[in-house]
Amino acid sequence: MTEHNFDFAIIGSGFGGSVSALRLAEKGYRVAVLEQGRRMTDTDLEQANQSPRHLIWAPVLGFRGILSVDLFRHLMAIRGVGVGGGSLVYAAVLLEPEEDFYTDLARRDLGINWKKELKPHYATAKRMLGVESNPLFGTMDEYLRKTAASLQAESTFGPVEQGIYFGKPGVEHPDPYFGGKGLPRRGCEPCGACIAGCAYNAKNSLDKNYLYLAEKLGAEVLPDRKVILVNPVEGGGYLITMKHPLNRRQQYSPLRATQVVFAGGLLGTLELLFRCKRAGALPGISDTLGRIVRTNSETFVGVVSRDRSIDMTEGATISSRFFPNRYTHITQNRFPPSYNFFHLIGGPLVDDDRPTIRTLKTLGSFLAHPLRSTYSMRATGWHRRVIVLTVMQLLDNQLSFAYGPRWYSLFRKRLYSVVAHGKRAPSYIPEANEAARHLAQHADGVPGNVLLDSIGNLSLSGHLLGGCQIASSPNDGVIDTNHRVFNYPSLYVVDGSAIPVNVGINPSLTITVMAERCMSLIPPKDFSQPTPAGEQLP
Repeated sequence: MTEHNFDFAIIGSGFGGSVSALRLAEKGYRVAVLEQGRRMTDTDLEQANQSPRHLIWAPVLGFRGILSVDLFRHLMAIRGVGVGGGSLVYAAVLLEPEEDFYTDLARRDLGINWKKELKPHYATAKRMLGVESNPLFGTMDEYLRKTAASLQAESTFGPVEQGIYFGKPGVEHPDPYFGGKGLPRRGCEPCGACIAGCAYNAKNSLDKNYLYLAEKLGAEVLPDRKVILVNPVEGGGYLITMKHPLNRRQQYSPLRATQVVFAGGLLGTLELLFRCKRAGALPGISDTLGRIVRTNSETFVGVVSRDRSIDMTEGATISSRFFPNRYTHITQNRFPPSYNFFHLIGGPLVDDDRPTIRTLKTLGSFLAHPLRSTYSMRATGWHRRVIVLTVMQLLDNQLSFAYGPRWYSLFRKRLYSVVAHGKRAPSYIPEANEAARHLAQHADGVPGNVLLDSIGNLSLSGHLLGGCQIASSPNDGVIDTNHRVFNYPSLYVVDGSAIPVNVGINPSLTITVMAERCMSLIPPKDFSQPTPAGEQLP
């Protein structure tokens, strides 16, 4: 009989991976969590707040930060890297979706009452992540409230629900969440740096809850390990090949596990599954892999205040929101100094849903109004003066991902984006531009678009969903309703790539909830039985 190092290997330590680690460890399984990033200290995060070199994840350049910015032909995607995954750089926004989310799920006819089934898991996830309503209200929030009022939507304006221990600023408190089993926490110091990592032990990132408790139960978190292949082995189980993401001289022995959870986020999971399928390791993976990917139908617009002395960074990164209509959700964003480089991609605010015409209008604006059009690029102290709006919609728009050699990657195999059938994920959202104009009037600022969308026609997203979506058969998706990969029942996908519809709001809580549901369906380890044999190759 084949001996296995672990019962479960979990690839990725974000919301899906961390939930899986704790719940499987609670059920008695031997668990390993494989993370390509490193474990961050408070000093590392403080540096990430101040310096883009310490913020950005770019192994080719030797950068080992926590924020990865990935450019594709049709998309710019932002994701987190490190022990804790996306929770290191997310704005701690934890919202339940609107009714339309469940309606869209019901249309897929999967035989599940999703609203009823997910309800108890939302309660569990909120407790684990310490969700509470943001009590802070600053200048930026007042500008957003006035914007909502201008758009006849003030009744929908309010604070966001967040995973932050607000407490008393800077004051440490014994574990406030897990009856003394968790870490002591410090009250939020409202620095606006949630998306560069909280250096003050206030944000409820996953290394403070799910992962921390999983490690106390014996789960092993192994950083600096990028998984490059998952291969079935004779006698059952899988051999997992890894490498160090930066140091080629660092060698790792392959790890063996009976079952595997893919939880590397959409881009990480898709790339690995494509590689395994093309290499012949997992040839039975559905051909729908990567076919339907959603950006949560989102974009970003900004307003830079003309007041050079203003400082709007006090508060959480995101603290308030409103709905200008039933399918559009808008939040504001604060930034720390390390994000200042983003001012270089700010341009004039231009309307047109025809990409070529919008590009020409943008270039024309630079010629006709050079000072106004370059205001963001020239703004000193940009992070103190900017208000960026994240605009998401429940409207269904799509992209696809494929895998193979491309000329711009020197013909190395990699993920690349493709226009999907149906309406393409948006690079222009009229409601976003309208909100930016109203916000600029209230904040005495200059509104603008991101040049990557106004000239490059790129969709912008920090919340990619789908690509391995839940379905009733491999003709329609990659995994079943228990998150098991079709043809490989001991392989699971538990991250944003599993979600089959747009969420329309920040999806972190929903990803956590889907992971909780998946893990609840796995029985406790039966210590009286031998390690089960894995499935045969299809």
